[in-house]
Amino acid sequence: MKYIALILTFLLTITEQAQKPERPNVLFILVDDWGWTDLSSAGSKYYETPNIDRLASQGLKFTQAYSVGPNCAPSRASLMTGKYTPRHGIYTVGNSDRGQSVDRKLVPIKNNTVLDPAFTTIAEEFKHAGYQTGLIGKWQLGEKEEHADAHAQGFDFAIGNSEGTPSYFYPYSKNGKPTPHEGITSGKEGEYITDRLTDEAVKFLDSNQKKPFFLYLSYFAVHTPVEAKESIIAKYRAKKGDENHNNPTYAAMIQSADEGIGRVLRTLDSLKLTENTLVVFFSDNGGQGANTSNYPLRGSKGMLYEGGVRVPLIVKWPGKTKVGSTTDTPVIGVDFYPTLLEIANIQKPMNKEFDGQSFAPILVQKQTPARDIFWHFPAYLEAYKGDKRNSDAFRTRPVSTIRSGDFKLHQFYEDGRVELYNIREDIGETKDLSKSNPVKSKELKDKLNAWIAKTNAPIPTQLNPEFAPASTGK
Repeated sequence: MKYIALILTFLLTITEQAQKPERPNVLFILVDDWGWTDLSSAGSKYYETPNIDRLASQGLKFTQAYSVGPNCAPSRASLMTGKYTPRHGIYTVGNSDRGQSVDRKLVPIKNNTVLDPAFTTIAEEFKHAGYQTGLIGKWQLGEKEEHADAHAQGFDFAIGNSEGTPSYFYPYSKNGKPTPHEGITSGKEGEYITDRLTDEAVKFLDSNQKKPFFLYLSYFAVHTPVEAKESIIAKYRAKKGDENHNNPTYAAMIQSADEGIGRVLRTLDSLKLTENTLVVFFSDNGGQGANTSNYPLRGSKGMLYEGGVRVPLIVKWPGKTKVGSTTDTPVIGVDFYPTLLEIANIQKPMNKEFDGQSFAPILVQKQTPARDIFWHFPAYLEAYKGDKRNSDAFRTRPVSTIRSGDFKLHQFYEDGRVELYNIREDIGETKDLSKSNPVKSKELKDKLNAWIAKTNAPIPTQLNPEFAPASTGK
């Protein structure tokens, strides 16, 4: 009887383990201002990204992935909450009345700069489910004084936890000011912050290898200031660029980030964590127009044209994603919330109301239902100095946008005009079809306005008394 009891106990244990849901680790690598073509695997002949390319060869590459916002803060807020921008009111970085007042026809909608702590973040979901949660790098959704920093929003551990970096070299500040980065109180002269964040990520993985973790590795690269290690810059000065990619310092920043990502992935290997870790590589918006080109896409960071919101996305889920596969299915930043909940088997989430749609089925070679995706930007962003591809005073004027099937419609609020493009046939958004295809224009405009009503998206309508049409020709 004793042996039978032991056998039964053994079988029960095996059964329980088999029924126990998977709890994969999640390593979410978010890069800043990294354009859709800023990878050698995306066709760049100048930038070198062997480690990220290797990740793509081992996982699934999304060719039509989008950020929710055309710049940092809104895309990060939506990533954390799974909600479109009208839900949290973070539309841009800082104030919404950017640029010269005389050039703004409308008074923009006031912008929130802090993510309301009442929102449940994906980090809080993971923490509640028993995961160790860590942020390393950029946060940009609030500070401790506002009770909305990374700790208040679900992260057990944080390094950086800041809006940006004034300098990429230690002490990571300028004009004698203290470093803005939490947890970085010492360093070596010449230390590069991309390397330092990589070091901290390696430490986090080593310290948490025995428990499930959610690590949000949010590099500052390749956001301004454009600074890199001189030894790498010299390499790209000697390398021939082309009309789209030719900035040696920016290329060196890309290389340092790629090297850091390679180190982190090799750490997963050495700790035998690779097979149980989902890895995501994603950018918060398109490439900055003064530093890189997103060609063949139109526009750059700060625009709702493809160059501002179509971004690189690679997902590797060992044993699930098909090695070296590609998908053309459009996905957007709000989709990560339900996707990660599903992957981590968090079946009773704290927040059940999100705008995204899980793309977990795509990771295992299944389809997801077709749906429309949206953007709302009721603000202004001034043009970049040095961006020769944009002749307007602004990168973005108040606009809402919808992607429905192969078509994309922009609705501008200064003059009420719309622009319609077939993205599959015209990836560069060069042929406006709004006049030649009025039926499709009306269909998408109606869908967009229904979404605006559903989300209570505020529309700027008040005229700016300081607007001087002669200054812009508008």
